[in-house]
Amino acid sequence: MKSFKSPKGLQRWSLEMRTQGTPVALVPTMGFLHQGHISLMRRARRAVGKSGKVVVSIYVNPSQFGKGEDFKTYPRNLTRDLQLCGQEKVDAVFIPDNAAMYPGDYSTFVLEEDVSSSLEAVTRPTHFRGVTTIVCQLFNIAQPEVAIFGEKDFQQAITIKRMVRDLHLPVRILIAPTCREQDGLAMSSRNAYLSPNQRQQATVLYQMILRARELVNQGKPSSWNPVRLQKALEPMLLETPGVRLDYLAFVDSEHLRPMQRVTRGCRMLLAAYLGSTRLIDNARL
Repeated sequence: MKSFKSPKGLQRWSLEMRTQGTPVALVPTMGFLHQGHISLMRRARRAVGKSGKVVVSIYVNPSQFGKGEDFKTYPRNLTRDLQLCGQEKVDAVFIPDNAAMYPGDYSTFVLEEDVSSSLEAVTRPTHFRGVTTIVCQLFNIAQPEVAIFGEKDFQQAITIKRMVRDLHLPVRILIAPTCREQDGLAMSSRNAYLSPNQRQQATVLYQMILRARELVNQGKPSSWNPVRLQKALEPMLLETPGVRLDYLAFVDSEHLRPMQRVTRGCRMLLAAYLGSTRLIDNARL
């Protein structure tokens, strides 16, 4: 497994691979890898085959963290991350430092202004500018034919797809299914922040999704308006006092626009705090 710290080093290697006709797949991560990340690596391998190359980037990107967020405390374990990448037979890892990605006079940012303007953006107004900027950098550095993102961060994945479309970037975006714990909690590096009691309470996010699916499937077409459906789910939050809802939305899966009527096939997204830890989840109803 090759290891690159220099953007130019990875770029030269990736361009050489592409020149040889060897496809490259990129899995961007912020490290502290878990089974969800491993599933992305395996999806990347399937996308390029045994003869292709899988690159995993491990970089906690400061520009996607807002003031007062957990950049300094975000969980990190590079030694374990590299071990997991090796076990998955990743071909190369990219582990740059901040100086490599954001030199002192750095002044260029990428901003998508439609699908990234709601939901997460209300609480984290600078988040997606940081995401699109770093992902655009990674695409230019790693020169991938395909990049893999997780469905758990659905708004992020749709934002990146829009950026790729609008900027005519030669990258195919694959969105892999959310990996969940046995009790349904979406796998996330931030789950490490949860106390045992919070960890148990956090399952209410997925339980709300399951209940929404049940109600929508039982109802007649166009029978649920969003306000009525949210009120039907509120008792689950009242029974879990440690959870503070940030948002709950029912949107279409392409433009993330609010649905006037909640029907099968729309997307439910929600975010909630457990103490100071903020978790997100989503699913197709």
